[in-house]
Amino acid sequence: MIDYIALSIGHGLLAYAFWHLFMRAGVDVDPLISEIRDAEKANRKASSASGRNAKRRAHVDDTIGNAEGRA
Repeated sequence: MIDYIALSIGHGLLAYAFWHLFMRAGVDVDPLISEIRDAEKANRKASSASGRNAKRRAHVDDTIGNAEGRA
């Protein structure tokens, strides 16, 4: 009888631990894949016409801001 109780408690605790491990939010999240997706979005935006124009405008604004700061 005591063997069945010990086995059921041990297996119950293992099941409880696995349940908590599998129900965590970060189990299915791979940080490398999210970094790759973010880099892909940034490359796609940078290669579009609107992205290039925004980068050009930011560069001109920075250049003008630096020239005004030196004066």
